[in-house]
Amino acid sequence: MRTFNPIKDKTIFLTVSFILWFSHFIYVPILSPYMESIGGKYTFIGIVLGSYGLMQLLFRLPIGIFSDVIKRRKLFLIFGMIVSALSCLIFAVTDHLVWILIGRSLAGIAAASWVVFTVLYSSYFSDKEVHRAMSMISFIVVFAQLLGMGLSGYIVVQRGWYAPFWMGTGIAVIGVILSFFVFEPKECIAREPIQMKDLTSVLKDSMLLKTSSLSILAHSIIFSTMFGFIPAYALHIGFKASDLIFVILSFMIPHAVATLYMGNLLVPMIGKWETLRISYLLAAIFTFVVPFIHIKGLFYAVQAFNGFSLGIIFPLLLGMSIETIPHAKRATAMGSYQAIYAIGIFAGPFFAGILNSHLGLAAGFYFAAVIGLVAVIFISFWRRKSAFKAAIDNGIEI
Repeated sequence: MRTFNPIKDKTIFLTVSFILWFSHFIYVPILSPYMESIGGKYTFIGIVLGSYGLMQLLFRLPIGIFSDVIKRRKLFLIFGMIVSALSCLIFAVTDHLVWILIGRSLAGIAAASWVVFTVLYSSYFSDKEVHRAMSMISFIVVFAQLLGMGLSGYIVVQRGWYAPFWMGTGIAVIGVILSFFVFEPKECIAREPIQMKDLTSVLKDSMLLKTSSLSILAHSIIFSTMFGFIPAYALHIGFKASDLIFVILSFMIPHAVATLYMGNLLVPMIGKWETLRISYLLAAIFTFVVPFIHIKGLFYAVQAFNGFSLGIIFPLLLGMSIETIPHAKRATAMGSYQAIYAIGIFAGPFFAGILNSHLGLAAGFYFAAVIGLVAVIFISFWRRKSAFKAAIDNGIEI
């Protein structure tokens, strides 16, 4: 096996990571309007959007466990890229609603391979650099989402509905080729297979369960809004398809910036839990006000604040989920974490779609705002409980 080249191997890895998410998000802004244009109802659109999360819920934990058992990461990374390319190709060659559901489901299976991406990338760093590594890879994800979603509306205006699907297919094929050159360290191979008792201990880890629960709520919010019904809502209140790029950029640029500042600035200043509590509260507020805004500039501003708030949450939870887990169990822990939060990717748009069908598009945003407030309540309770336990342990009277 060749030796690790930090610059070359990190660059290849991050490029493949970028391509995986770019190919998934190049069509996200136009997906719900596209399905509307070919006869899809809000309930069905919610099912299609939710299928992406459902497949991750079903496949992420098995992939994490199997990766630990056979002591390989790269094989699953290659698998994810191949399935991603197939998913985009299905969208490109058919407009049948059932095949659209199948295509988005395959995208979910490809996204389930992300569990090995994150674990493999973290193996390039020392333990004390895990949060920095997660911030960097989260930035790459957000940058891919930003560029893909930003180009989507423009491409549709210039080339039609199918152009984003074809572009996603071509980019994903390049990712498949590059994935064969990804470096896998020897330490990913030299471990003992995870035992059932180890699996049980991972799934009972208190921090993993807390971060997974909060991540369910965060993913419910973002997949009900920006990755779900925000583009459709914008078109309904008078935006043009060409305006979607500005909607996307207003959300995704602050979202990307937040991932960079999370690890180096906010957390050292105010702590992890307080950072999370403030971010969820802001996300709830800015999601709630969406249905009241029809002025373009103000609409963009609200998306910017919401994007920044959610951009803080995701990398912070990602790092917290595995920071107390031994390396040999991290793929299983990450698989557990990502499988659990996939509940939010499924449930958020699914229930938002049902509410939107019966009560109008505003109902889905109120639903997402309530989810943000629930997260604030959980965080406040866990912080108080943790402080109480620490005081008892230190012999402080309360």
